[in-house]
Amino acid sequence: MIRSIFSVGGWTLLSRLTGFLRDIMMAAVLGAGPVADAFYIAFRLPNHFRAIFAEGAFNAAFIPAYARVKTQEGDAKAARFADGVLSGVVVVQLAVLAFALIATPLVVATLAPGLAGDPERFQLTVGYTRITFPYLGLIAVVTLVGGVLNANERFWAAAAASILLNIAMVGTLSVAGWFPTAGDAAAWGVLISGFLQVGLLVFDAERHGLGPRFEWPRLDPETRRFLVALGPAILGAAGVQLAIFADTLIASFLPQGAIAALFYADRINQLPIGVIGIAAGIVLLPEMSRRLAAGDEEGARHAQARAVELTILLALPFLAACLVVPEEIMRGLFLRGAFTDEAARAAAQTLAAYTIGLIPFVVLRAFMAPFYARGDTRTPVIATLGAAAVNIALKVWLMHDFAQVGLAFATSVGGWISLVVLIGFALRRGYGCGDRALLTQLPRLAAIGLGVAAVLYVTVRFGDPLIAALPGLHDEAMLALCVAAAGAAYVALVGLLVGRRRLKMLLKP
Repeated sequence: MIRSIFSVGGWTLLSRLTGFLRDIMMAAVLGAGPVADAFYIAFRLPNHFRAIFAEGAFNAAFIPAYARVKTQEGDAKAARFADGVLSGVVVVQLAVLAFALIATPLVVATLAPGLAGDPERFQLTVGYTRITFPYLGLIAVVTLVGGVLNANERFWAAAAASILLNIAMVGTLSVAGWFPTAGDAAAWGVLISGFLQVGLLVFDAERHGLGPRFEWPRLDPETRRFLVALGPAILGAAGVQLAIFADTLIASFLPQGAIAALFYADRINQLPIGVIGIAAGIVLLPEMSRRLAAGDEEGARHAQARAVELTILLALPFLAACLVVPEEIMRGLFLRGAFTDEAARAAAQTLAAYTIGLIPFVVLRAFMAPFYARGDTRTPVIATLGAAAVNIALKVWLMHDFAQVGLAFATSVGGWISLVVLIGFALRRGYGCGDRALLTQLPRLAAIGLGVAAVLYVTVRFGDPLIAALPGLHDEAMLALCVAAAGAAYVALVGLLVGRRRLKMLLKP
């Protein structure tokens, strides 16, 4: 399992690195003005629905169901089950797409009402959304085929697919002069990437005899069981996305630049969540599903505990850096072209607020896995919807005084609430919720994080004279110095407080 986590994490890391190249180009070309705000809204709208209906809810319900059919009834029955679900997904997505394209102004006015008083941003957003929205249907197919591959322990293609999004957007942005606006170039890059991702996943599935085939859906017992699990999973995913979407909706009432600050801060914040937390969740869910189907409760608990310990350990450098040196990160990565000092400062403050909730978000999928692996998609709904309600109320309260920083902080509070409620439900039901070894390691992990934070603070405070002597690239040099100092401190502290023996055990496949 650990080897698979690193495989998924490695491809996801490559995706995030190419994503940073894309974001650097976007910052330089789009900046933080009306075109940027309009594109980021148009980009977020299909992604909200994707996270609800595709990656979030669909994986939670489909992977345990597919693994159960495959384990109990064989590969042929599992393939027929997946093909029937694929046909249903395509029909639903075509209906959603038709409505979205016909009623795009209504969709934008409903989901970003603050744009009503800004005709320029509103019209730009409508135009960009019509280009990006078909991406939702393509990614739904990618998610299903990726779920089949993951359930058969083939992870690389699904993890690598998002690299194509970055490549396509860099390609279209590099010839932005050919398009009416830079936002049009970015939007077409999104759509092109959807076709590329479908091609990659279908190609890999065909290579391994898992290629999808369209088949008229049948309401057999397993399909009905899948649909029963899918309903609550959609509600749970909707709760998470509702809180994230509230950022877009509320930020549309804030001054220009707030949406861009949220976007760039979230991109950095999503690096550890995607590389570590989501990778662990992707691998852990089928692992726990197989173990529980075989009656191995202790093995499932052990797998979860080691996944949680590893994700926290790997997230610590990100946690320390984004809390202590957020402005150095933003300046070093994005301060060029149309991205100004003011934009960097706003994005840095937003990043620090997001990072307060980093730990719950990187481990959240690991704590949802015991429920999903048992086919229980209802219980996580309670946790996510309750947290979303508090989150949104807090956003509304904080938006006037703290703008987008208040929105990011409310998101972090919601993450902690979700985690605490999930742990409470798991303990009440006797599900896997870590083990004693995990509890004994938590103080050591906290000490590692504090040590890295202290090193970063000292590096920034006393590194300025060294950087000032350089002829140029001061922001990039400071960021590189922070990375080097934090990396050295992290390696030393892990060796001292975790130890080689424990680390080898933790990384054992």
